Amino acid sequence: MAHRGFDEQMAALEALKGQPLDAGAVELIKKSLAGKSNFLAAKAARLAEENQLVDLLPALIAAFERFFVNAQKSDPQCWAKNALSRALSKLGCRDKDVFLRGLNHQQWEPAFGGRSDTAGTLRGNCAHALMGCEGLIAQDVLLLLVDLLADADKAVRVEAVRALAQLDDMAVPVLRLKAMLSGEDPEEIEVLAVCFSALLAIDRDASIPFVVRSLAKGDDGAGEAAFALAETHHPAALEALMAARQQPGNDPWFAGVLLSAIALTRLPQGISYLIGLIEAEDGESPEAIGALMKSSPGAELRARIDQAVEETGSARLRKALEEGNREQGRGNRENRE
Repeated sequence: MAHRGFDEQMAALEALKGQPLDAGAVELIKKSLAGKSNFLAAKAARLAEENQLVDLLPALIAAFERFFVNAQKSDPQCWAKNALSRALSKLGCRDKDVFLRGLNHQQWEPAFGGRSDTAGTLRGNCAHALMGCEGLIAQDVLLLLVDLLADADKAVRVEAVRALAQLDDMAVPVLRLKAMLSGEDPEEIEVLAVCFSALLAIDRDASIPFVVRSLAKGDDGAGEAAFALAETHHPAALEALMAARQQPGNDPWFAGVLLSAIALTRLPQGISYLIGLIEAEDGESPEAIGALMKSSPGAELRARIDQAVEETGSARLRKALEEGNREQGRGNRENRE
């Protein structure tokens, strides 16, 4: 009977998605938040968030607090707390104590080969939520987020960097230090990439030279630096990418990364540079073709690429262009699907 009740209640909640809510529907959501099932509470929290049910904030807070009690049994995998923390933040909860509890929570559960902490997503959610909380000045938030930069969960470290970026100039020294430390650890590449993007978003002009320094290493971190620079679409970033390409000793992988990054700047000078490599039948002309094709060129650029290849009369470059067309076709199909 209890199992059937769960299934019926879940089905009733599922039926509310995308529908206007009457008083009965709101009452069902409130009832689900107050129940013992973490799955129903998670679903109810998502519905409250999607429908901007601000009046349910007290019920959401009560549910959030309840699922910290005997957390491994009441909310395995943190399904409810994850959904509730997102909903509370989106609906305007500004009580710092609510999110500090989630920020400091670890939930160790049995896993293959031992135990694992399942509360990483929760800590990441709460890190972002604290940005708008009352009773916390920017300096307080900075200190809390610095602690998360050393979290054992890489996903939490990534979200801590993203949250730090919201502090703007105050976060720059911390983000630079984290980037320098992450650049020395192959396991921290994702964190490094987010640091680069955050720094360039906060102060592009001052951060471009800092990120450019990483290009000299020619490693995975240099690759992340190249793509972060490309995302700025700034002439100074393009100049640095082209200069790096001219450096002797680049291995084929990193040379290809640089060509792709040049294409992704989408700046006319970069496009002309790559077209020039094709026209000159440079040793990396096939890679230049591939880089341009992966940048989703419009009709005008595609015509320029076709013309440059045709004028060389090179069978090798025609083959590279055909492969580029096939890759783009596959990418378009995957995007549609």
